Amino acid sequence: MPMNRQKNARNIARCLELAILLEASAHKPGNVSVVTNFEKTRYEHFLASAVAASSSFESAAKRGLAVSDGKIDIADVGVGRVIKGCVTDIDAWQHGGNTLLGTVILLSPMAVAVGMMKEEESFNVHTFRRNLKLVVESTTPEDAVKVYKAIKIANPSGLGKAPDLDINDPASIRRIRDEKVSLYKVFKIAEKYDTICSEWVHNYPVTFDLAFQSLNKRLQHDSDPSIAIVQTFLIVLSGVPDTFIARKTSPEKAREISLAAREIVELGGLETSDGKKRLAQFDQELSQSSNLLNPGTTADIIAAGLAVCVLAGYRP
Repeated sequence: MPMNRQKNARNIARCLELAILLEASAHKPGNVSVVTNFEKTRYEHFLASAVAASSSFESAAKRGLAVSDGKIDIADVGVGRVIKGCVTDIDAWQHGGNTLLGTVILLSPMAVAVGMMKEEESFNVHTFRRNLKLVVESTTPEDAVKVYKAIKIANPSGLGKAPDLDINDPASIRRIRDEKVSLYKVFKIAEKYDTICSEWVHNYPVTFDLAFQSLNKRLQHDSDPSIAIVQTFLIVLSGVPDTFIARKTSPEKAREISLAAREIVELGGLETSDGKKRLAQFDQELSQSSNLLNPGTTADIIAAGLAVCVLAGYRP
């Protein structure tokens, strides 16, 4: 592979790493940030995780470049292997538990999809999204097996019991292989109760149509990117109940949290004194629940939206 194309892969990885760092730094309610830590998970754990993830994103981008060059078929990209490798590296580089599983699942196909764009092309959101659809729909049963193993390594809280192909069922991996169930099909089973899976199945609608649109507009006008990130976080949370909260508590509680976020958006969020006051109360309410009310899925979506912004040219 020519050196300039290798450089492209490195730049793609840097874009995704920057997106994670920007998301982690912003003081989003109920989440770890530069000013907020959980008992066992600190801001520094997210910094280490972002750095650790970068090499896997670069590998994924190179696989996309190989698809573009006709050297491999898209079904041979190995998105599941990328995700498992990324989670393994993150686990080795920090001791704060699961930090980025959802983000990695969203960003790994993105790295491939950008790599698939022709070298002479400028970044185009429509082409990128079309490539992304091809990547996730071309996944294989072995990709699913690798992601199951990645989830076991990350050991996220609130998994619960799935109605089919449950990750805690020892027979699931055998069934995936015997019945030839692709990763895309696995996520189709889970889409009703997991927004990350729903994003894969439906071509990232919340990421592109809500998070990216809001971030792209606000980052052009806000000198402080944290304001744009927090405002967008509230917008996404107000419109899409957080499935991480729903799994750990209940769907009803997740909807209640979304209604509270909507109230803050209507008050103006960080742009008004009333919005700031209510946001501070909201953050305290979420943080007093032993992390049960941590809107982690929403944070993953924001990271993905930021990734699109940075790939499209945004620089802080």
